[in-house]
Amino acid sequence: TEAQYRSLQKLGKFDAKTSSWIQTPVAIRRLGGALFADFRYDTVFVYHNGASSYYAARGFRGMLRV
Repeated sequence: TEAQYRSLQKLGKFDAKTSSWIQTPVAIRRLGGALFADFRYDTVFVYHNGASSYYAARGFRGMLRV
């Protein structure tokens, strides 16, 4: 989620040169959209794009709770 991605940035500077898909609301996905985020200028930026666009150019992150 966007909140989890923002929390991740408190652990280190991730996606300073890349971007990662983040969880997208179902209504946006049904319309073919998707959200992604990156970290530039000490700030998290969230963007939108078509889910099929740039599919291979973005990473996925996972979370494991113990």
